Amino acid sequence: MDNPAEKPNPDSKAPKEAPELILRPAQLGDLEAVEEILAQAFDEEYSGRSVDIRRQVRRLRQWYGPLKTLSLFPNRFQHMFTVHVAELEGKIQGVIQVSPFNHSRSTWRVDHIAVVPSARRQGIGSKLLRHCMEHFREARTWILEVNIHNKGAMALYRHNGFQPLAQITYWSIRPEILAALSQHEPMLPNLVPVTNRDAYAIYQLDTGSMPATVRQVYDRDVSDFRTSPLDWLLDQAKCVISQTERVEMCVYEPERKTAIGYFNLKLDRTGQQPHVAKLTVHPAYTWLYPELMAKMARLTQAYPPQALALASTDYQPEREEFLLKLGARDVERTLLMSRSVWHKVREARSPWYSEYLALVLQKLPVKQPVPERFEGLAEGCLEHPFHSLHPTGLDSHSVRPESSLGQARDPQSEAPPPPG
Repeated sequence: MDNPAEKPNPDSKAPKEAPELILRPAQLGDLEAVEEILAQAFDEEYSGRSVDIRRQVRRLRQWYGPLKTLSLFPNRFQHMFTVHVAELEGKIQGVIQVSPFNHSRSTWRVDHIAVVPSARRQGIGSKLLRHCMEHFREARTWILEVNIHNKGAMALYRHNGFQPLAQITYWSIRPEILAALSQHEPMLPNLVPVTNRDAYAIYQLDTGSMPATVRQVYDRDVSDFRTSPLDWLLDQAKCVISQTERVEMCVYEPERKTAIGYFNLKLDRTGQQPHVAKLTVHPAYTWLYPELMAKMARLTQAYPPQALALASTDYQPEREEFLLKLGARDVERTLLMSRSVWHKVREARSPWYSEYLALVLQKLPVKQPVPERFEGLAEGCLEHPFHSLHPTGLDSHSVRPESSLGQARDPQSEAPPPPG
């Protein structure tokens, strides 16, 4: 006699489900873990640029309340603390920080992304990236920077649709070089402090100094170079807290009244951080590099001696050549990468979309084109007013030999034979 079916034992435990990874905005209690994760990931990488990531996170913890208040209404610092975390079983496993890159918020930037070593190669980095791309739907383009030697991070970003856009080099100019540069009297008669009236001129300079591909990704407009009274007040408060001072000046071309050079210099009053400069020069006025550098070197002499940090891109070879001759030190090279919104559209399609589209296209009626015979063209109809260098109206270099076009035919030879 067969044994009856065994009844399930109610005391036996069901198999445990895999713990769920929770992606959420960071809270005040998460900042200690966020600091450790970012410091572990970027301490060594940022040391060459004299960037103290721990100090930045501590400052965020100190001003967490005011920053959360600023995030409630539009202003320049609204997204200064936009941090999301990946939590697994109550522990923070990954961190991502993002911010809008332009005023219209059509382009966003991934500032930092890091995963604890024990949780790497588990897809947490990709999940954090996609979480932010779905959360901030106003972004049409995403950009980020990655060290050229960080092959693992490059593979992660390529896997998520990011493509190389430009290479950025970070430079450091020693205080001794700055002191020597300050002895040169800069020949800049049209150098003026920047105000909101200069916004359109600086916008034109900015767009004219970069390739079209980069300009399309950055997607800046005039509003990116204007400062509202609230933004000015918040920027002044930030300078007081960080003990820095900011100087913005631009150079105008005397005849055309257009901006041809611009710099934004952040000066450190404590002597603990390097001075930081953003420099823009029109490609047709590269002779401005030594003059603007001499002006910035003079401004640094009123502060504790510190190095000057600035960047260059691979589409600015004149700047890199000048900095090398100056004796600047190449501290880091990064790759600027971008991801278009079209990658998001392709990911959002359902699996049956391509099959359905192919089925629809198969049912559409297809008409074969009917070849038409061209009669002999009237003489001179191929002539064009812009092709007047050749007697026949065409450039002799653009006429292909008969061997490549096929043997020429006489129109009369194609007439039907006479009836016999």
